[in-house]
Parts: sequence; C-alpha cells; structure tokens
Amino acid sequence: MVDSAAIVTGRVVVISGAAGGAGRVIAEKFANAGARVAVADVDEASASTMKADRPDILVRVMDVGVEKEVDALFSSVEDEFGPVDVVINNVGIAGPTAPVEDVSLAEWDRSLRINLTSQFLFARRAVPGMKAMGRGAIINISSGSAKTGLPLRLPYVVSKGGVLSMTMNLARELGPFGIRVNCILPGAIRGDRINRVIAAKAEALGVSHADYEKTLLRYVSMRTMVEPDDIAEMALFLASDRGARISGQMIGVDGNIEYEE
Repeated sequence: MVDSAAIVTGRVVVISGAAGGAGRVIAEKFANAGARVAVADVDEASASTMKADRPDILVRVMDVGVEKEVDALFSSVEDEFGPVDVVINNVGIAGPTAPVEDVSLAEWDRSLRINLTSQFLFARRAVPGMKAMGRGAIINISSGSAKTGLPLRLPYVVSKGGVLSMTMNLARELGPFGIRVNCILPGAIRGDRINRVIAAKAEALGVSHADYEKTLLRYVSMRTMVEPDDIAEMALFLASDRGARISGQMIGVDGNIEYEE
C-alpha cells in the first residue's frame, strides 16, 4: 500500500481556521507528511503560539471572510511556496444558539460569511492556479448537522448545508480540469469548541451540561465523539493520490449520527 505521506510531500496546502483545535491537528498532519503548509486564523494568540511551535508552517492572522485578505494570503503563499495544490476549508463558528425569532440579522450574516462565504473565496482564489496545473484538491469541512438538522442552531446548519451544495456543484464544474472537490462531515469533535457548544445548548434547553452531552451521544451509533486526528487522517487521504478518483463526495466522519435535538 502506498503511504499518503509520500504522496503529499512538497505539495502546497492552504488551510483556514487552523491555528488551533482540529484545524491545527490537520495542519500539523500535512506538515509532518512533508507538505508545505500555510494556515489562516483570526485568533492572534493561537496564531502566535503556532508560529513559535511550528516555524515550518506559514501562519497568517486574518479574517477569512474578507475578499482582499484572502487574495493577499494566496499571493503570499504563491510567492513563498508556489502554486497551491490543496485547499482545506476548515474554518467554522458555532453561531448563535437561539430560537429563529431571536436570531439577529448580524448573527445570521456573520455565520454565513465565515462558514460559507469564506469557503467560496478560498476556492475561487485557488482555482485558476489549479486549472493551470491540471490538478488540485479542495476539501470542505461541513457538519453532520447539515443532514440531521439541529433546532436552535439555524444559521450554523444553513451555512453548513450550503457547503454541501457548493461541494457538489464545484465537483461537477471543476472535474474536467482535474480538480477534485469533496466534503467531510464531522460529528462532535472532542475539544474546547464542542464543550462551549454543549454548554450553550444545555443552557438554552434548561438542562445540565452532562445531561445534554449524554443526549448528544445517544443518537450516535458508535456512542462516541470524534477525535481531531480522525478528521486530519481523512483530509490527508482525500488530498493524496490515494483519493485520485474521489470527488463530489460527502463523507461522514461522525460515528454515524442518526439524529440531533
């Protein structure tokens, strides 16, 4: 069997929202496999820590939902490393936890701008270079909630549902140019972020943190959260030549989410 690491060596990879959490695990997985990695994140503290820990990874503090900042990022990566081979649209925010009538337009707009528009901006900027090379891989991170629905989380679910549609459409549009587009749908990824989400949902429902966490896992066939490394391994596979004929797929890495409430 061919090792994925041997296949991504030297490839240029750009990852959004990757200075902490699962994004950082993905970035380090690719860098350890020999890829030349650039990450973008709005969190200055996490970015500073990553710069110190991993000087081999190019780290940029930026808002991934702002067009001119995305253009500047790709220009700097191309100047530093060369054409971009792989884009991983990892960035995502939880958005508000509230009934639809209590969701403000600002909250709605921010959720869509960061979770969906950023993915459009990254893909749009990367595609010309990928077309010129006749190859490329775009990996979008959505959520299992995009399929199950999740009450009190409308902006999040809608934005992540849009990622599914964008993946399908881009796979059709870009396939003739040798560019593959796939989507990973994670379950609850173990870490600080899911702990904050659980706390907000528990408060909105008037139940304890522990009780809501039990409810969350009750509807997962494997009764487990997902580890960040699970997502990183799938991304590495899809970016490598081992996934050379995989495109337009929505791949759940979630222990089989049956339902959410």
